[in-house]
Amino acid sequence: MSELPGMDTAKLRRFLVDSGVAVTGELVVELISGGRSNLTFAAHDDNSRWVVRRPPTGGLTPSAHDMNREWTVTNALQGTDVPVAGTVAFDKEGEILGAPFTVVEFVDGLVVRSADELKALSDTDVDRNLDGLVQALANLHAVDYQAVGLGEFGRPDGFVARQVKLWARQWEHVKTQELEDVATLHAALSESIPARSENSIVHGDFRVDNTILAVDDPGVVKAVVDWEMSTLGDPLTDVALMCTYRSPIFDEILGIPAAWTSDRYPAAGEIAQRYATASGRELTDWNFYLALANFKLGVIGEGITHRARSGSSAGAGADQAAAVTGEFMAAGLRAIKGKNG
Repeated sequence: MSELPGMDTAKLRRFLVDSGVAVTGELVVELISGGRSNLTFAAHDDNSRWVVRRPPTGGLTPSAHDMNREWTVTNALQGTDVPVAGTVAFDKEGEILGAPFTVVEFVDGLVVRSADELKALSDTDVDRNLDGLVQALANLHAVDYQAVGLGEFGRPDGFVARQVKLWARQWEHVKTQELEDVATLHAALSESIPARSENSIVHGDFRVDNTILAVDDPGVVKAVVDWEMSTLGDPLTDVALMCTYRSPIFDEILGIPAAWTSDRYPAAGEIAQRYATASGRELTDWNFYLALANFKLGVIGEGITHRARSGSSAGAGADQAAAVTGEFMAAGLRAIKGKNG
């Protein structure tokens, strides 16, 4: 049987044993997901199951940095009100598989990625699921990051202004087309940066398919996963991005009809209000945050197409992801002008 790309089962087994993990019998590894993000593998022996995550094998960021980020935050969140998988081992230097990777406990549960998978849930299940998701995000933002050892995890002061600059720079690196709205939206965001913002741990990529749910109750989030974009920053950037992911055009970036874009979930405005209620946080300067989220998603979609055209494998339909960049930029301009959100 040929080895999976990015995996060496024998080396992984030795690493686990050397890390003090009991491995009984044969270690079996299979790929769960990969392509546009980190590669995720399921591994099991005769008694235990684990999840192994590493960067893609070539042509894509993130690299070592995000693995360290993912390990650091999930390790720190053990024992908090934020549901995360138990951390097991971390190869920070990337000596075993040729890239850094994390090993965490396997969380048995339900992952809802596609609109078809969402069909298995009743309307009541979907509503309960939304409440569970919103509460999980509110719990994350309530964590005292200093108390859990994450005081040096990021630079929360000035976070929003840096995000505006970051995604504008990224556009210049990945653009496959000329769009006047990009410069217009960038300028509008630069002129509208909130004078004050709060600081918290932010996930950076929060939506239903980045969680594992209880099989018998989709309202229970058993684990939040995919922490590669996490940092310290403004919690409203998390909320606005979660809401902007609800746009039907996000399907073009994911490459599938997504669960999270389904009209079975409430509109973005209601989701934001549920978060405000759960967290006790006001949605100050909300249109700015929606505009920034649209700006970011437009650049991300552009980047997927840029990498696909450069020869990097990024999944089906990746070469078409940039087709909706203009729609995200237009939506961002509408938001910052107060015409939606």
